[in-house]
Amino acid sequence: MKKKYIICFVACLYLAATGCKNALIEEPHSTLTPEYFSTAQGFQKGLDAAYAGNRSFWGNQDLFTMTVIGTDEFFTGKDGNNNINKYNSNYTTTNGQVEAVWKNCYYNINTCNGVIDNSLVVTGLSADVISRSVAEAKILRANYYFLLVQFYGDVSLNKNFQNTPKTSGTREPMAEVYDFIVNDLKEAIATPTLYANPKTTGAVAGELTKVAAQHLLAKVYLTRAGSLAKKTTDYTDAYNMAKTVITTGGMSLMQDFGDVFAEGNENSNEVLWNVQHTSNLAYNGPNNSGGADNVLNHMWVPQYELRPGMARSVIYGRPYIRCVPTNWLTEVAFQERINDTRYNKTFLTTWLCNNASSIPKWPNPLPPGAPAGAVSGQNKFSVGDTAIFMPGSDVTNAKIAATRYLLIPPRLYDFTLSPYMKKYNDTKRADLNYPSIRPVIVYRLAETYLIAAEAAYMGGATQQDALDNINIVRRRAAYPNPNPAVMNVTSIPSIDFILDERSRELCGENVRWLDLVRTGKLIDRIKTKNYNPEAAANIQPFHILRPIPQKQIDGVTTGPKYPQNLGWF
Repeated sequence: MKKKYIICFVACLYLAATGCKNALIEEPHSTLTPEYFSTAQGFQKGLDAAYAGNRSFWGNQDLFTMTVIGTDEFFTGKDGNNNINKYNSNYTTTNGQVEAVWKNCYYNINTCNGVIDNSLVVTGLSADVISRSVAEAKILRANYYFLLVQFYGDVSLNKNFQNTPKTSGTREPMAEVYDFIVNDLKEAIATPTLYANPKTTGAVAGELTKVAAQHLLAKVYLTRAGSLAKKTTDYTDAYNMAKTVITTGGMSLMQDFGDVFAEGNENSNEVLWNVQHTSNLAYNGPNNSGGADNVLNHMWVPQYELRPGMARSVIYGRPYIRCVPTNWLTEVAFQERINDTRYNKTFLTTWLCNNASSIPKWPNPLPPGAPAGAVSGQNKFSVGDTAIFMPGSDVTNAKIAATRYLLIPPRLYDFTLSPYMKKYNDTKRADLNYPSIRPVIVYRLAETYLIAAEAAYMGGATQQDALDNINIVRRRAAYPNPNPAVMNVTSIPSIDFILDERSRELCGENVRWLDLVRTGKLIDRIKTKNYNPEAAANIQPFHILRPIPQKQIDGVTTGPKYPQNLGWF
């Protein structure tokens, strides 16, 4: 059973209060007033609203754009954003993605504050329900603040509910924001009524539990350790917290990496937390402009439908063509494809003919090396046969000409057609233009192992601990090899190896830009190592922080001017 999400936008910073929309039933509710939070119904709907806010991040184009493209993994596709991805002169403080993430974080933080502040006065609910709701609201608030501090550095720290617009604002030091996040998570984890994990009796799909909070806290420690707000115990704390999830959390890795993102497995034993999306087309439909659609099923889809023998279909998706994988990702990070099965389980490289009207015919004369049975003027293949294939290794032009189907080696990948990251496919939609209603996996146990490995490597435990944890993830990648130990490594030469492993395991999962900033490798891997030539030409050191949105700066009209991040103007 899914939580009933209600989106409620309330006053935060300079933004005035607006109405609210119910995302599961069609009739909008009345405007939620501050007093409504103190009622049993308002208190519960406020928490639902705080959950619903996650749909504006996980599944939405804004977070996707800010974490996936412009990294060493992906660059701009034919119909992608050409500014933030390329770090060019058009990437400014008015960027829409930057503004949307900032605004939505504060909207939802204020909703969390409303729940937390009113927990002391709400009536009509049991003490257990209230305490568990507060714990969940604190995890949500910590998660929203964690996004803010990673993207923007020093940010405004709003600890209490605001029911009137503000015209003044300050930025608190990153260290103070991190302390607030850590305290929220510690208090939530210590709450006896918080469900232990998603499989606990009573927990519903998408509900935050203790293991999700512990995973998030481990990641917060790991990230703070790489920032100017670092504390000497951060790597040790990150390792210990990650190991707590692994050893006592009651969750487990799926046997086959290929099953993790299979449709219907979004609530598997590996998933620590996911964000639910509603099937109500009034609020999650093809024409919704509210920003809560799950469009991750569209983002990666290339322009396959213009190739011979192909037409658009639900199976292959709507070609938004927002991004394409870098050569480094497909040919270097995933170069080992015999023992490591993750390349073929991550990317679609074969399309089957579904359009009889555009099947190509053999030329006259036949090309040298044409297969037996080829006849000039006859169709090269039939519906259901391979129409496009990307072998992942080079082939000669002669071989390409003599092959029945369109054969595309890596040297011919372009910004219209390349291997297609398929983790978010949704083949059960009624229309290929519709967004997905699949839950979006946010935290999963494989990343917990990688957090433990990175924290240990950076000094939070022994190098053997780092190896042990990274090898568990690598051995799973060998399935169904009866000897998974072939994937074991005996040393970790650098943090780059851990980043490479995170790409192989977490490719496309809305974390990459944050990973590169956390490890101090954004500039190095994009520019120095030239893993993303498109972005390398323009990226500068100040790009490790996003700009404070111009609307935020312009909205502060009382008191000192709201500070901008260095390098932005």
